[in-house]
Amino acid sequence: MSYTIRRLGPDDLAAYRAIRHEALANHPEAFVSTAEAFAQRSDDDIRRSLEALTVFGAVLADGSLAGINAFMRNDGAKENHRGWMIQVYTRPNHRGTGLSRALVEHLVNHASQHVIQLHLGVWSENEPAIRLYQKLGFETYGTEPRYLFVNGRYIDEHLMVRFLDKAPGA
Repeated sequence: MSYTIRRLGPDDLAAYRAIRHEALANHPEAFVSTAEAFAQRSDDDIRRSLEALTVFGAVLADGSLAGINAFMRNDGAKENHRGWMIQVYTRPNHRGTGLSRALVEHLVNHASQHVIQLHLGVWSENEPAIRLYQKLGFETYGTEPRYLFVNGRYIDEHLMVRFLDKAPGA
């Protein structure tokens, strides 16, 4: 499998819309947004999101996306040292190939040019993602109980951080 990781822009709108909708529809427990609400967003609204966030995609040779993630930086003067990794999703047929790791490492490298710590939230039952994040130097610092209510059940979210100005595990 051959792919390149790059920042997505307005020309990637259709591919981004497709993979983001897939992520929200197939894993409602992993995201605050819903597939239904996302489907209602206009192309202009999604274009603005692609400009406001730094969205990375693993782009296959045919132009489709195998995975995405996004970087968001806090704006306030007292918290602009912190950033967030959000919208993490890899299509099922590309999981276990190293693509997810490459996407996260790419985002971490980008974030290290802008912030000194990178945060994320992950569904407490998503063991593969948690293991990957731990391997890449993220540590759990808390759990938000009942973070979401999805399909009749409460979803807890682990909060994780990686301090980019320290060696992982230091």
